[in-house]
Amino acid sequence: MSPAPETAEHELLPRGRSASERAYDYVKARLLDGRFAGGTLLSENDLAHRLGVSRTPVRQALVQLEAEELVELYPKRGALVVPISPSEAEDVLEARMLIEQHCARRAAAAGPDLVGRLRAAIADQEGDVAGFAWADRAFHTAIVEAAGNHILDRQYEALRDRHQRIAAAAVASDPTRIARFIAEHKEILAAIERGDGDAAAALMADHLRSSHELARRPRGG
Repeated sequence: MSPAPETAEHELLPRGRSASERAYDYVKARLLDGRFAGGTLLSENDLAHRLGVSRTPVRQALVQLEAEELVELYPKRGALVVPISPSEAEDVLEARMLIEQHCARRAAAAGPDLVGRLRAAIADQEGDVAGFAWADRAFHTAIVEAAGNHILDRQYEALRDRHQRIAAAAVASDPTRIARFIAEHKEILAAIERGDGDAAAALMADHLRSSHELARRPRGG
């Protein structure tokens, strides 16, 4: 368990939201993209200093994140970033396989609007390594939404944060594998563009398994 950095450049938050909402947005974004990795102990004082706010809104944000099972609060010590457990990763994989294979098959009939969204997401992945997990999320979300099933949209929405944390962990374990993930995304896109739903579903399943296996490896392993 390692502490978050004690010193950090002051970071301005977007205005128009309360201090606790802005602190929540700041911490959650870093939980989802892997900058606050599982096992990291976050300090209320450090976060308040970074954000230029008091400890109270930071504490309120951490309480909300604990309710989402992303952190665990330890009085007078801070908040521990909850690691992704093997059982959680397996559950997420199973749910994603059920939803995303079906949606990839349906998305092959979605037309040029989806193709444009997927190309844009891939371009973002290629252009911003640090933001890969967010662009990966956009790619997969576009395919699910293209299937046109609002119930599945809501089910997938509940998985998105966990999905993104796992994607970030996969990239952190071996950043060189980003190129492979992008190549797999391009193969899925090609299948959708030519209207081959069965191929798109099969490629999606292979891609999800690949990401899952990589995320299970320890960092540097």
